[in-house]
Amino acid sequence: MNYITHLTAVIDEFTRDDELNPSDISLYLALFYLWNINRFKNPLSVNRSEVMSVSKIGSKSTYHKCLKKLHEKKYIVYHPSHNPMKGSLIDLTIFGTTSRTTSGSSNEQVVRQVLVPSINNLNTINNTNNKKNTSFYKPSMEEVKDFFKKSPFTEHAEVEAEKFFNYYSSKGWVVGNKSPMKDWKAAARNWKLNANKFQTANNQKPSSSHLHVEQNKDYNIPL
Repeated sequence: MNYITHLTAVIDEFTRDDELNPSDISLYLALFYLWNINRFKNPLSVNRSEVMSVSKIGSKSTYHKCLKKLHEKKYIVYHPSHNPMKGSLIDLTIFGTTSRTTSGSSNEQVVRQVLVPSINNLNTINNTNNKKNTSFYKPSMEEVKDFFKKSPFTEHAEVEAEKFFNYYSSKGWVVGNKSPMKDWKAAARNWKLNANKFQTANNQKPSSSHLHVEQNKDYNIPL
């Protein structure tokens, strides 16, 4: 893989791509820097804190948003890890040039190629197939927490987010009669609605103070 050819080609792509913003490009260059250090090995195991430090992205939500955009636009292939002890994996798409045309001209065309991971991850393949059939993807804990905090909810938003994530992770992200979940945000809204109803019901329980007699009662008055 030619370092200069790749970097030149990908910057040309950035120039033509009007949907990218500075944070997206900064994140990609940080990944490219780490990829270079690891001798362009695919897949690349990344640590979120390290990547955020190199890219100068201070928000976790911005980091995940940029990561998903780069994945959707095929600059990278993102394999998220929900294990805090294990980093996520990223395949960086290779940008290069084709050979010269048969006419002998130097006309070159930018092409992309994704390196095949050295380890055959069956879970990754299954997840990819599922994404082709539906728009669902498994969210990370940080995405769920961010969603719960942004929407109107109880004061225990973060705790409820963890309950939601752990519950559906243990069930394999299925709903009802083991039907695959189609929209985790819709499921989260239902979760929050039920939690709010439960909290309202608890708040409406009669207080024990209603059972107390009046403190100024005169017990010398006959009944």
